[in-house]
Amino acid sequence: MNDKIKIKKMQEAADILSLILQEVAATAQEGVNLLELEELADTLCTQYKVKPAFKKYQGYPSSVCLGLNDIVVHGIPFDYELVDGDILSIDMGVKHRGVFSDCAVTVMIGDVSPEARKFVETTKQAVLNAIAQAKPGNTIGDIGNAIQTTVEKEGYSPVEEMVGHGIGYELHEMPYIPGIGKKGEGEKLYKGQTIAIEAIINQGSREIFISAEDGWTSFTKDGMLSALFEHTVVVDDNPRILTKW
Repeated sequence: MNDKIKIKKMQEAADILSLILQEVAATAQEGVNLLELEELADTLCTQYKVKPAFKKYQGYPSSVCLGLNDIVVHGIPFDYELVDGDILSIDMGVKHRGVFSDCAVTVMIGDVSPEARKFVETTKQAVLNAIAQAKPGNTIGDIGNAIQTTVEKEGYSPVEEMVGHGIGYELHEMPYIPGIGKKGEGEKLYKGQTIAIEAIINQGSREIFISAEDGWTSFTKDGMLSALFEHTVVVDDNPRILTKW
């Protein structure tokens, strides 16, 4: 299959994923249970005839990853009703016609603190700055550097263990794309390359730990907030974002 056909299929998958993610994000309001969001994601995957990419992937049990407040990534939905002031990352992937798409957004519930709002908005800007570097001839380090410099100047910390990745016929492909890096270092990007660029950022220390209870959910070690934004992108002179928030 040539790259143009693959990218066309990936755009179709991304369009459906974007619709699902937007509906789940819009439903994430005060009083809504996280388990309801998981059920909605499942229902929408069935409705749109796509496969939830995360479910049963390496044993992960759910269709969506929900990162409540100090949860960093891979948060398994649990019995919790959202309250005013929470932040919630929603990360989801789908498989459609043999290709994958992956996207994440962090939503703010009700009236969040000014500090939390600034943190979430900075994380969002970091991934957009990184996507602007997804041009042929640029490097993985250029992408990581854009994330790192955007957030560190505000006192926030990229999570080094959790990275973006190639995507296409598999959910996770090479190369790995860290949220840190030096300009001009690492593998060079090429036109038509399909990648998932992620900004996974902690409000305080970069240190995290993984739940001993479920083996998946990761938390900030200091209990401060974590935020996540992600898009599926095609490397080009004008980088092409396939997914939408």
